[in-house]
Amino acid sequence: MIRILLADDQALVRGALAALLQLEPDIDVVAEVGRGDEVVAAARAADVDVCLLDIEMPGVDGIEAARLLTAELPAVRSIIVTTFGRPGYVRRALEAGTSGFVVKDTPAGELADAVRAVHAGRRVVDPSLAADSIVGGTNPLSDREREILRASLAGDPVAAIARAVHLSQGTVRNYLSAAISKTGATNRVGAARAAEANGWL
Repeated sequence: MIRILLADDQALVRGALAALLQLEPDIDVVAEVGRGDEVVAAARAADVDVCLLDIEMPGVDGIEAARLLTAELPAVRSIIVTTFGRPGYVRRALEAGTSGFVVKDTPAGELADAVRAVHAGRRVVDPSLAADSIVGGTNPLSDREREILRASLAGDPVAAIARAVHLSQGTVRNYLSAAISKTGATNRVGAARAAEANGWL
């Protein structure tokens, strides 16, 4: 049996995925969590083989949860299962050590096959997302630029962003200017939205 952990902050989605996967004769859902920062401990406690991770969760997101799993439980495989099929997410997820990336409208049989493939040591990535990821290229933003753009999404003034990230206003303006240039946007909110749309944040 392939022992599965499901991590998704929406209980209804978790329940539906669990019900579908439990129909498979060789798959057993042995743990469920609603927060990204609960994944490693739950995976260790339940002795799981594969973790299915949503991206947007409280605590840490699914990509960071995959990174923590890779570091702390390298024998455990992970698959991102998300509504957000953004090419930048695919690249970041693979860099974090995940073995698969599928969207939530994937048919149940294909999801089960993805679990089996990943358990066997193979990689599974939605073909259209893989192609978009290659065409889209790498994330041009530095970690600090990403942090500042995330803080910019709410449209707060530079002074508030500077306080939030513990930098001077001048330094924040420099990072924003670089990010605007790299995303081809005309202002910081546009840069933040473009980066979010590409999965770079």
